[in-house]
Amino acid sequence: MDKWQPMNTFISLLTSKRSLITPRHSSLSFFGVSASPQAEAPNFTAMESFVLYSHSTAAAATTTTTSLVRRKLQYALLKTPRPSISISLAPSYRPTSSLSSISRSRLSLFTSKSLFTDPVLNSRSRSLRPIQASLPSPNPSKETVPEPSSAPRGAKLVPLVISVSVGLIIRFFVPKPIEVTTQAWQLLAIFLSTIAGLVLSPLPVGAWAFLGLTTSIVTKTLTFSTAFSAFTSEVIWLIVISFFFARGFVKTGLGDRIATYFVKWLGKSTLGLSYGLTISEALIAPAMPSTTARAGGVFLPIIKSLSLSAGSLPGEPSAKKLGSYLVQSQFQSAGNSSALFLTAAAQNLLCLKLAEELGVIISSPWVTWFKAASLPAIVALLATPFVLYKLYPPETKDTPDAPAMATKKLKNMGPVTRNEWVMVATMVFAVSLWVFGDALGIASVVAAMLGLSILLLLGVLDWEDCLSEKSAWDTLAWFAVLVGMAGQLTNLGIVTWMSNCVAITLQSFSLSWPAAFVILQASYFLIHYIFASQTGHVGALYSAFLAMHLASGVPGVLAALALAFNTNLFGSITHYSSGQAAVYYGAGFVDLPDIFKLGFVMALVNAGIWGVVGTLWWKFLGLW
Repeated sequence: MDKWQPMNTFISLLTSKRSLITPRHSSLSFFGVSASPQAEAPNFTAMESFVLYSHSTAAAATTTTTSLVRRKLQYALLKTPRPSISISLAPSYRPTSSLSSISRSRLSLFTSKSLFTDPVLNSRSRSLRPIQASLPSPNPSKETVPEPSSAPRGAKLVPLVISVSVGLIIRFFVPKPIEVTTQAWQLLAIFLSTIAGLVLSPLPVGAWAFLGLTTSIVTKTLTFSTAFSAFTSEVIWLIVISFFFARGFVKTGLGDRIATYFVKWLGKSTLGLSYGLTISEALIAPAMPSTTARAGGVFLPIIKSLSLSAGSLPGEPSAKKLGSYLVQSQFQSAGNSSALFLTAAAQNLLCLKLAEELGVIISSPWVTWFKAASLPAIVALLATPFVLYKLYPPETKDTPDAPAMATKKLKNMGPVTRNEWVMVATMVFAVSLWVFGDALGIASVVAAMLGLSILLLLGVLDWEDCLSEKSAWDTLAWFAVLVGMAGQLTNLGIVTWMSNCVAITLQSFSLSWPAAFVILQASYFLIHYIFASQTGHVGALYSAFLAMHLASGVPGVLAALALAFNTNLFGSITHYSSGQAAVYYGAGFVDLPDIFKLGFVMALVNAGIWGVVGTLWWKFLGLW
């Protein structure tokens, strides 16, 4: 039987001069769409529009079939009258199994191969989505077939030219220093071209990094094995696995539950609400090592819900009632939460890996990091909501309904689920191994692998979750490229040469190491205004700045940790400075000038707290 016969029969019924659908049949239900003819129309002979449902992952063949069906139906309806139509979507995306206004005997026209029993359309119906198709113009002579979008793809021309030019100029027009080999100079040119591309974005970050890696191999600057050596780095795989842990927090709803409890306990006033959100982020940060995931998956949804319930709408003057303050407070506090724990952000792990390559070894890294960051970070976390409350006050000072909303939400969430308990136990296990792993002889990445294995075995995560975590795999690709290049630049002597040049310049001003420390830290911070990624900044400049610190006489552990803390703090100075910056700004509660103004002011506040409290605390700990 011709596979089009059922549809052809159905079309002929609809377009027949003696249609089966008479005024007695007042409506037609077609895949969840009802259509009613005008009262004066004796025959309902056309459908103005229809809705098809397709699986989000349907094969190309299915898409082609759907397109052909649509064209056949549209072509048959071109010459028919155009009655008034009332269209309403069904409450479910599940295709209907019958036509409500046609007797069931007529359904025998559709064989088991018809659209209503198509296995692709009927399988996994919860994933189906509506696709609206409009009827063409009634005048066939003027009918035009829309062409597919011809938007240019590939690299953006101007950023591409600039990025490549940077490397070419360094390689062929800047004189090579005598102390540097040709191979090292050529790798420096490729590396700087790669960094320029990360800033200007002629291609996505991962794609551009891959081009840089390919160039280093094609030009025989690096061998294949050397170029790909960083892909086996323990730290990079620890970063990748941290993304999967963050997904587990979001998927199970554990992070949302923890934050909601703090809203219930501290949310009677706007300031208390802000402190509740800030403290809850600090508590889940070591086990959820992604600031972007914490922002987008846990805290922004809570802030939006609270703001909307208080009449504070994004993009409106009412945003300043509550939403603007809560967003700014959480955004500015996030940097300190990330700086508090080694495993609170991916860039922290990368910093220590790069420091190790320069000979700065930090024993018991998780504990050492926490001890050094604890006092200044906690002081900054306590100060940030209050300072912003004075500088950027919300119009709504009290939020008496917030605890009740949180209580209701917790009730709707129900008791803690099995998967949430598994997530809690797994993260306690992983963090314990991160803290005591050195004494037990268990590396941090092995602890993370064990944690992920538990989550996979017990079904909290499945492999599909891991595969769909695109940011993790993208990070693996371009992190490994940058780390690999930076490591080879160190091995070939480029970093040593650059640091010596800077050290000689600083010594010409007769600067002590504390003065050089302040200048280098400030420079490292301010340069981030031209970066759109914290991790990109680390990969590009951390090694060079650490080498400059060491050449200036700054104690190694102090320099490595201070640069790493700084990396977290500059993540809130602009709307593009980090992943969480884009999330919070995109919510629409904060104006762009306020982002820049408050970002700069809070940068000064953080510099004061970390500069004074941190310096004294680090002296007490013996870091200098």
